[in-house]
Parts: sequence; structure tokens; C-alpha cells
Amino acid sequence: MSLMRKKSVRGMLSAAHTSQGLRKELSAFDLTMLGIGAIIGTGIFVLTGTGATVAGPGLVLSFVIGAIACGFAALCYAEFASMLPVSGSTYTYAYATLGELIAWIIGWDLMLEYLLASSAVSVGWSGYFQSLIAGFGLHLPDALTAAAGARPGVETVFNLPAFVIAMLITALLAFGIKESKKVNNVVVMIKVAVVVLFIAIAVWHVKPANWNPALPYGMTGVFHGAAIVFFSFLGFDAVTCAAEEVKNPEKDIPKGVIWSLAICSVLYVIVSAIMTGIVPFMQFKGIDHPVSLALQVAKLDWFAGFVDLGAILGMLTVILVMTYGQTRILFAMSRDGLLPKVFSEVHPKYGTPYKATWLIGTLIALIAGFVPLGTLAELVNIGTLAAFSLIAAAIILLRKREPDLPRKFHCPGVPYVPALAIVFCVFLMTQLAALTWLCFVIWLVLGLMVYFGYSRRRSLLHVRT
Repeated sequence: MSLMRKKSVRGMLSAAHTSQGLRKELSAFDLTMLGIGAIIGTGIFVLTGTGATVAGPGLVLSFVIGAIACGFAALCYAEFASMLPVSGSTYTYAYATLGELIAWIIGWDLMLEYLLASSAVSVGWSGYFQSLIAGFGLHLPDALTAAAGARPGVETVFNLPAFVIAMLITALLAFGIKESKKVNNVVVMIKVAVVVLFIAIAVWHVKPANWNPALPYGMTGVFHGAAIVFFSFLGFDAVTCAAEEVKNPEKDIPKGVIWSLAICSVLYVIVSAIMTGIVPFMQFKGIDHPVSLALQVAKLDWFAGFVDLGAILGMLTVILVMTYGQTRILFAMSRDGLLPKVFSEVHPKYGTPYKATWLIGTLIALIAGFVPLGTLAELVNIGTLAAFSLIAAAIILLRKREPDLPRKFHCPGVPYVPALAIVFCVFLMTQLAALTWLCFVIWLVLGLMVYFGYSRRRSLLHVRT
């Protein structure tokens, strides 16, 4: 029974208000910018091309399916966030509803999501950055352009730009959320302007003939594409990690989650339709800069520099928000006794979990520098989809178990909407490769070893009993 012990919702709220807390600096606008900052990045600038090769013009439907799955999950997140505005996101929600072991598994999954996502996007940022400076005749030594083995035929050792950008983001986060949000808000507005400008300019170069056939690989290709581009929507969940740093969390977090996801979903659908209308979908094969390719085909090379800038800025804010989310998950798990206390120590001046930030940021930078991550984006997806499914189930349970808890936002259509979230997420998980499932199982086994070897007996709930 100790594996299923739960934290009191009212007790968690009381502890968050009375303990040495994080600074409350964020508004609904800041949260929306935080969500957009995490969502628009690798997905729109890289994965649109990858998805087009498996779904063809049906990529638009792939994005719609991914948006629907995330939309159902976002409604569940919004209810939890309005009811339980404390750090930890899905981990914290599961601890109050599903028990300690399930909460640990979700927290462990989220570590994988944020850690690998931050590292992967750092590597992607490095590629766009090197492409940009190459336009000015500047080149790094081959050994410092990528991890060992990342570029066949080229002797590479270490991805220096990826390492440096990850460490700079870490330093920014360590100095405080107020400074971080200012940088994030400015950068988000710039990159959204670039995407909107791309839409306004490129839409006039669409050739409807390129949309025929609309579904060259049938719905199988559409579903496979949805499983791939799901990575594009990751980030809205990171908004809930900021709960203890929001001025009015009960009202503002649901707004931030839903607004950021809605804005990005609309932009994704429009951009994917334009790109597959300009470029025959098979030409995206092997292309890691699909937006730039579309501009080249449309003979809009003068605008490519702006797109490169948008990609660099887009990925910059993804790294920032994902690293931020990782440190807040660790902060919550450490405060509960499941991880060492070093992860929940708050800096007396900056009001941030500075030790956790530097430790995790350095690990992210080293992974980005030494490891060619490749297809590990799928591993990020499977962990996130599993967490989304469990949170949707938790909404149904909590409505029955704690119907009188105050909720500033109610997920509509319970239990049907959470059930649809579960169905969509589990279905997308089945579309991922067998190797992805194997790696996911190995990661879970490692997590269980840590839990039973360290965390279970050091949990504050265990100590109190």
C-alpha cells in the first residue's frame, strides 16, 4: 500500500504557500509566451519536412490529429493547474491522485522528455547557427561542429555551438525567472512575426497541383506523420511547471496552456499546407531546413535569412523553456524527498533552484556536445504521450474522489474528453517504432531501480509514517 500513498491536495497547497518559495513574476501573457516559446521551434522548422515525406500533403491532417490529442490533454492540464497550482506539473498532479509510484514514473518520464528535448534542440540550433555564419564566410573547425560520428566522412569530436548555447541558457535561468521571461517574450514575438511573414509571402506561390494526391500513403501515412510531428506540440505542458511563479495561477495557467496551444496549432496547419503546396512532398526527403527549401523553390531566397533567424530564435526559446521545466520537476521531486535536497535549494537573491539549474544545464550541454541524438525525438514523444494519458485518467478519478475541491477551470465533458485524450495518446504511441518502445522500457526499469533503491524510503510520506 505504501507504493500507492498519496499527498493531500490541501496539504500540498498549504506547503507551497508557507515554504520558502519561488518568486511570483508571471502573468497570463507571460505564460502564453512561455508556451509558444517552447512549442514553436524544431517542429515547424525541421519536422514539417520529415512529416511530409511520410504523409504527403496529408501532413495537414497529421498536424490536426496531433493538435486534437494535445487539445484534449491540455483541457485536463488546465483543470489540474487551476486546482493545484504548485511546481511539478504532471508529477505533482499524479502524486495527489494516482499515488507515489505512478507519480515517480511520470516524473522520471518527464526527466527524459525535457533532458533529451533540450539537448536535441541545442543540436538543431547549432546546425542553423553554423549555416547562418557560413553565409558570412565563417566556419568552425570540423572537429567542433558536431558530435563524434554525427557526420559520416567528417572527423567530428564535439558540438561546440550546442554546448555553448545550452550553458548560456542555463546561466540565464539561474539568474532568475524575471530576466528569463523578458528574453523569452521578446524572442517569441520576433519568431512569431517571422512565421506570420512567411505565411503572408509564401501563400501566393502555392500550386494546388502539388496537393494531388492528397493522401499518397493513405491514412496510415497520416497517422505515422502525426506520431512524428507530435514532437512539434511539446511545450504547452511546461507552462504548468511554472505554477508557483505565477501571480494568479488558478486563472492564468489554464489561459496560458490553452492559448499557446491554440495559436501554435493554427500556425502549424497553415504553414504545412503552404509548404506542401509549394514543394512536391518527396523533395523534402533528407532536408533538415524545409521552410528554407520552400522559399528557394518559390524563388524567395532574399527571405531565407529571415527564416534562418526565426529558426535560431525559435529553438533558443525551446531550449530555455524545456530546461526551465526540467529544473522545476526536479525541484518538486526533491522537495518531496524522492531526490536529493540539492535539487530544491533556492538561491536567497535570485529566487531560483540554482544548484539544480546548473547541474541539469551542464548535463544537457554535455549531451548536446557529445551525443548525436538522431531519432531520439521519438523517445521524447513516447514518454510525453504516456504522461498525458495518465493525467487524463487522473482527472476522471479526482472528479469522483474529490468532487468538492475548488476548480477555477473545469475540463468540459468529463469523463468523455479525458477518455478521448487517452485514446488519442495511446494510439499515437502504437505508431512509434519498436526500438523506441525498447528504449522506453529500459529507461523505466532504471527509474524503478532508483525509486526502490533510494527514493521510496526517503520520501517525506514514508518518514512521516
